[in-house]
Amino acid sequence: MRSLLSHALPALLLAATFLAPVPAAAQAAKDKRGTAVRGGVPYATRADAMAFADEVAPRRGLDPAWVRATIGNARQLPNVPRLMLPAPSGTPKNWQVYRSRFIDPVRIAAGVRFWRDNAATLSRAEAAYGVPPEIIVGIVGVETIYGRNMGSFRVIDALATLAFDFPEAHPRAAERQAFFRGELESFLSTESRTAENPLVPLGSYAGAMGMPQFMPSSIAKYAVDFDGDGRIDLVHNPADVIGSVASYFKGFGWQPGVAPVFPVGFDAARLQKQVLLAPDIVPTFSVDAFVAGGALLQGEALRHPGLLALIELQNGYEPPSYVAGTKNFYVITRYNWSSYYAMSVIDLGREVRTAMEQ
Repeated sequence: MRSLLSHALPALLLAATFLAPVPAAAQAAKDKRGTAVRGGVPYATRADAMAFADEVAPRRGLDPAWVRATIGNARQLPNVPRLMLPAPSGTPKNWQVYRSRFIDPVRIAAGVRFWRDNAATLSRAEAAYGVPPEIIVGIVGVETIYGRNMGSFRVIDALATLAFDFPEAHPRAAERQAFFRGELESFLSTESRTAENPLVPLGSYAGAMGMPQFMPSSIAKYAVDFDGDGRIDLVHNPADVIGSVASYFKGFGWQPGVAPVFPVGFDAARLQKQVLLAPDIVPTFSVDAFVAGGALLQGEALRHPGLLALIELQNGYEPPSYVAGTKNFYVITRYNWSSYYAMSVIDLGREVRTAMEQ
């Protein structure tokens, strides 16, 4: 996606995000790319889609004809619904395989360049929001390899497909479909405030956009104009990307100066592993309670003032790996609700920092 996301700040309200103007040649290229990823019949033929358009327009104060035309021009993407289905039951998770998808020399080298090119901005974001550079670098690297892969699906197509044709076989189909209808509504609200073509923006098959792959509602809530140029650009402007990721984490309660994970071992004689695993990734246990359950901690972990969770990372048919997760680990999972994702972000950031120091 090459469109620019701009942002104005009215008093006492969160800013509305806009698409900044782009050259005609670039727009033509986008339209050409967009055509390549279009799917089936336009949603103009669907009564449920048009009914949704008629509900959204007055709720958001939008032009009804514009909303109907925009949704009506979206096309169903036949392959997207199946991409939302979870892996078949019984498929073993494998942390080492998952990690290898994101921790590799190419991504680490790109991360070093990104960090060095934006060192001052990363430091400023840490001062403003408390989020360390390695976490921001880890997020942008895992999401898009620092802007190399931001998605080639028309956002309007992806969101409409998941809003109106979410797979019924999904175990949380109703909940997820409602989520994507909300994201489609947020996208329409944002796009209505621009002079740009809402059929142009490209993103992931789930409708996420830019270097940090923000969903439309996250853009509206957390994206910031971090370089003060009067617009938010999550596609081309690393300053806005860095500030927006830091803003996102602060919004979910990031605690400055707290490590997201600590090493953990076990005292087999006292271990109550199932008790420690029961809350999943939600920090629940004080250090004393964690240790009483048979966990072994050292150094800084023993001085941690907050709550901990026992994080299990399965390794296929090999023994699982474990870490003690803090509130900040849980915050990372608000970006992507997966402990494997969160550990990949943490590990990529660490690897890039290590490479920076060599």
